Amino acid sequence: MRESIAEAISLFKSRIESKRFTDETLEVLDSILASRDVPLILETRSKLRDLIRYEAVMALRGVKEKPASVDEKLCIVQFFVSAFALIGDVESCLALKYDALVLRESKSVEEKDLKVFYQEWVTFAKDSLDNGFYSIAQMGCDKALKCIHSGTGTVVDSSGVGNGMNSHVLHDIKRLRDLASSLVSSHSVQTQSTQYMKRKAERVEAKKSLQLIKLKQVGSNLFRNGIKKRNAQKFLLSKSRVTSTLPMPD
Repeated sequence: MRESIAEAISLFKSRIESKRFTDETLEVLDSILASRDVPLILETRSKLRDLIRYEAVMALRGVKEKPASVDEKLCIVQFFVSAFALIGDVESCLALKYDALVLRESKSVEEKDLKVFYQEWVTFAKDSLDNGFYSIAQMGCDKALKCIHSGTGTVVDSSGVGNGMNSHVLHDIKRLRDLASSLVSSHSVQTQSTQYMKRKAERVEAKKSLQLIKLKQVGSNLFRNGIKKRNAQKFLLSKSRVTSTLPMPD
């Protein structure tokens, strides 16, 4: 099993290095994760996470260093978003999703097809919130509101919401942002509280250690003093015995 997984990982790596950012490459990755050996699959996921993070950095760096179309950049980003989603690396997945949306925003003036709709930012914000990335969720909500207020990124959807934006849509986004904000603050307070309790526990332990050292020193001193006292008593006793055995002068 380990050998077959190692071969599949090697194949997956080879396809990425050959810039084959395709569904077939993702299928190779998916096949690697199909094992039912839980300890092995956990170990494999860890290795794959490190590998894909490294390859993503290298691939995106390569795109920046040479001329590339927006479509090519987005194709690469979307490939790694899918790869990170498959191995369960939510943080990296969300980071690249954010980069992709920002890239589309920056190029949407020149290419209308790249326009980002507010719903996409709201979905991103909800995904971030659900996975505990509260500050990123705030950013997503802010981006959604910016889309709406600037008059871009809106679209008529199944709920009938379009340019004539219903107030409840704005309200829902602001409520989502407020929730994210409150969770950021709560998390910050919890972190500070945890750090305070940790420092307090460390101080208590240090104080206990100091007291223990002092007690040991006192005990050691008492022990040494006791030995000295006992030796002195033995010496005096021995001296008195010697004196008592000496003959009395005539």
